[in-house]
Amino acid sequence: QVQLAESGGGLVQAGGSLRLSCPASGRTNSRYAMAWFRQVPGKEREFVAAIRWSGGYEWYADSVKGRFTMSRDNAKETFYLQMNSLKPEDTAVYYCAADPSIIQSEIRRKEGYAYWGQGTQVTVSS
Repeated sequence: QVQLAESGGGLVQAGGSLRLSCPASGRTNSRYAMAWFRQVPGKEREFVAAIRWSGGYEWYADSVKGRFTMSRDNAKETFYLQMNSLKPEDTAVYYCAADPSIIQSEIRRKEGYAYWGQGTQVTVSS
């Protein structure tokens, strides 16, 4: 069992930055994949970024590539989403997710993740 708890959301002007954090408590290991998704009312939860605890490749949605960076601190068992050059269309509830056995071809699909945080609101004003 893994517990996730996002923090760092808030209100920011367009062009600004925020950093979301997600400490992962429980039995994580290097096989875990960690991800960020976001959701606005009336729409499907969409993939933002993903990384494995073991490091290496990162995955990003085209809409955030070049602006968002996902990272992890293994010692703190925490992963982060640094969001720069924010746009009003980035406004959403952001969720962190984790799974111990997701395969690479599924890593962008929300159905592949077993563990979820409660979400944190990010609002970008124009």
